[in-house]
Amino acid sequence: MRIDTGQHMRMDQRMKLAPQMIQSMEILQMAQAALEAKIDQELASNPTLEVREPGTDAEDLEAERTQADRDNSEGERELVVKDGDTTNKDDFERLSNFSDELGSSWDTNSSEAGGNYRARQSDGERDKKMDAMANTAARTASLFDQLMDQWHLVETTAELLKAGEFLIGFIDSDGYLRTETKDLLDQAPADVTEADLDAAIELLQQTLEPAGLAARDIRECLLLQIDARERNDPDADLSDERTLVEDHLKDIETNRLPKISKATGLSIDQIKETIHNLRQFHPHPGKLLADDAPRLIFPDAVIEYDEETDAYSATLTHGRLPTLQIRAEYARDAKDKNIDKKTRDYLNNHIRSASWVIDAIQQRKATLLRVIGVVVQAQREFFEQGPQALRPLPMTLVADQLGIHVATVSRAVNEKYLQTPRGILPLRMFFSGGTETDAGDAMSWTAIQAKLEQIIGEEDKAKPWSDDALVEKLKEHGIEIARRTVAKYRKQLNIPPARQRKEY
Repeated sequence: MRIDTGQHMRMDQRMKLAPQMIQSMEILQMAQAALEAKIDQELASNPTLEVREPGTDAEDLEAERTQADRDNSEGERELVVKDGDTTNKDDFERLSNFSDELGSSWDTNSSEAGGNYRARQSDGERDKKMDAMANTAARTASLFDQLMDQWHLVETTAELLKAGEFLIGFIDSDGYLRTETKDLLDQAPADVTEADLDAAIELLQQTLEPAGLAARDIRECLLLQIDARERNDPDADLSDERTLVEDHLKDIETNRLPKISKATGLSIDQIKETIHNLRQFHPHPGKLLADDAPRLIFPDAVIEYDEETDAYSATLTHGRLPTLQIRAEYARDAKDKNIDKKTRDYLNNHIRSASWVIDAIQQRKATLLRVIGVVVQAQREFFEQGPQALRPLPMTLVADQLGIHVATVSRAVNEKYLQTPRGILPLRMFFSGGTETDAGDAMSWTAIQAKLEQIIGEEDKAKPWSDDALVEKLKEHGIEIARRTVAKYRKQLNIPPARQRKEY
């Protein structure tokens, strides 16, 4: 076989996405919080882009600027940037007065370490970003920092103090020390022995608060909390709780109360009361110190019912997204032939970039509103009756109806939320496949899950239905699905099997 290289020419057709098209798709897919960050980034990097304050008419704003430009026209001078000349002070006089030309929107400060820049509003106006930062609650110290602060207050030897500091780095967000001792020893400092680690773990468990921290598993975590309760309240009798945790934790998990009763001699009612008492202890003590803050959700649109038209309509909220526009003075300067070409090219490039961002945001709003409009028309029964009335709505069907690509629909619904009469819901949940009932009605998989949840909620808890029985119950409602599908939906709904749902 002969292998050689050579040069050839050929002509073919290829489809390449323009930068503005790529940017438009990225902005369409962004969640509202990510888009806010993107806009802040563009405002910081593009001097030709600005925020138009709410209630300000664009034509009035342009008129005010035109008048202000006319009043100050005598004081305007050309910005000259010469190649190879960095000593001509006159050429950069306008740059040195840059903050004045921007309405004092930027304040330049110097420091020993170098240039430092901070944003501030023009005279007489409050900085809204600074106000928002001032009104934001301070972030809670991390679990690691809080545990280290506690540990440094413990009076112990230098060896145990060092070993404890090392161990705290392995305590996870739940408050557990799940790493095996042999693995800890492999990573420990050379002068930390296995005896130091064992002693430090015991001391961590006895001194850190809340009780249960540095436990190796749920059993040890609960026992540490029982020990702490008994130390703080010597009159407390937690012998039954200790017995169940030490010997029957798995039986509690699988709801085998008769087995526990036979082994302990406790009645079913006593066991249920003891389990109720155990629920007062926290299985994840680390969360009590530094729980993950819930993610705030801002709906992208509001679905409302209009009694006059007897129809549901969608309105984009725009959330906290500012309205962007191009600075009029820079748009004018970019066309001014009296300004040197380098400066005009610089302005034109940034104006073009700003226009792409503005157009992409407008396109995002238009596409999102069209997609939501189809959802509103297709899912009216859901808004009126609830999850069991949710209809199948494939993205391909929406794409064909709107004349756009299915990938565009997928990007449009990504991490978007609707405020509906049924609460704030992810837009993606309205797009799902489904099946037909015996009556010929289309029913989405989400609606089937809702029906399954309703059936389980109405069962006799003393004799809960098995998955096979649930299959038959669904058939009675015209829904025929396999047993494994019932089991899968039950797990997705966080519903335990029949044995664990049984109440004694």
